[in-house]
Amino acid sequence: MESNFLTTVFLPLALFIIMLGMGLGLKIDDFKRVLIEPFAVMVGLIAQLIMLPIVGFVLATIFPLTPELAVGVMILAACPGGATSNLVTYLVKGNVALSITLTAISSVITVFSLPLVVNLGMQNFMGEGASLQLPFLKTVIQIAVIILIPVTLGMVIHYYAPRFAANMEKWVKWLSLFFLALIIFGLLLKERANISAFFLQVGGVTLSLNVLTMILGYTLATVAKLPVNNAKAITVEVGIQNGTLAIAVASAPTLLNTPSMAIPAAIYSLLMFATSAAFALLTRYQEVGSQIKSS
Repeated sequence: MESNFLTTVFLPLALFIIMLGMGLGLKIDDFKRVLIEPFAVMVGLIAQLIMLPIVGFVLATIFPLTPELAVGVMILAACPGGATSNLVTYLVKGNVALSITLTAISSVITVFSLPLVVNLGMQNFMGEGASLQLPFLKTVIQIAVIILIPVTLGMVIHYYAPRFAANMEKWVKWLSLFFLALIIFGLLLKERANISAFFLQVGGVTLSLNVLTMILGYTLATVAKLPVNNAKAITVEVGIQNGTLAIAVASAPTLLNTPSMAIPAAIYSLLMFATSAAFALLTRYQEVGSQIKSS
């Protein structure tokens, strides 16, 4: 699969499907939840939009990465949660409504915050004279189109045909996973000569980003004395990023057009399923332990 075909056809299509699927499960009340559970939403957004980029920056600085891979880590850390985080939250018996709200709100805020975080990362890791930059206004418009149009379309379908939207959402989620797998496969196939080196270079930093942010997210929610189901939702939301969006920002011809910057997101997208499964098993073990103690 040629790189330009991957980035110009499959990547935009995958993003459209993923964001459409997110919209199919959204309603206006999901945005109003910030008024119903303001503290939980605020804690989640702080973890997602502030703590995560800081942790990403620290890890990208500590690990011995090339400038391009370090920026790739920052792109990933600047992205919102994806639809997968809502599914994992459901599987671990977290607050799915809170997870959906955090995904929706962070996706809107990311339209403006992502170019700022990524440009700061490029200035730090590639130098002030870096030829690559994300023009703020142009990037905001492009990401707004990528995120807001399909999400809005999905919400409109949900509003006028909720039963159809519910049935369609199931298929769209599986289709989005298929396209994500196809994109990752295409990227790794193109870089197959360097795949072992890339795993050695970014496997540690992406796994650390995934695990550390989940631990910090759960800790932050616990210190804030949120209910366990809210803590689970925040843990998953801050630990599972929209890898497809990160790949698009890094490799799309109209954005950074640097496929090597997409490698951290591709590796991360593989690892996050393993860590999500581990978190699900851990929460299940804790539940069984609590039931035994109470009996």
